[in-house]
Amino acid sequence: MLDDIDRKIITVLGKDARTSLRKISELVDVSLGTVSNRVKKMEKKGIIEGYSVILNPDHIGWELNVVIGLRIQKGRLIEIQEKIATDSRVYGVYDVTGDFDSMILARAKNRKDLDDLSKNVLSIDGVERSITHLVLNTVKEKTASLPE
Repeated sequence: MLDDIDRKIITVLGKDARTSLRKISELVDVSLGTVSNRVKKMEKKGIIEGYSVILNPDHIGWELNVVIGLRIQKGRLIEIQEKIATDSRVYGVYDVTGDFDSMILARAKNRKDLDDLSKNVLSIDGVERSITHLVLNTVKEKTASLPE
């Protein structure tokens, strides 16, 4: 379980994963060794899985953001999801409850690229039905944060 010091360290890293361990120790008000040891332990336990760059999709050519519901042929869910997940435009594949078996989050460069995604990825054998929702405005999109 995480204690207050771990939570503070994660909060600092969540705002900027490039923050030095020395700076984290100053912000959290613990020794550099404590921060270093705790970060290593959280990495080893899988609490911290890695560090990444968060790109602004608008600045790198991803004009369209879509949410896609899929109904998938019985017994083929994992196979189809794994195939869809290999497409570089797809950044989320989820098993869900409700009217659909899977929800897909994807980005496309433009309408032509979205058309290609729909025709060549989302219409593969085993996908019985798909509904694509075009995102008009992103109110919030962040990685997960600590539960309170």
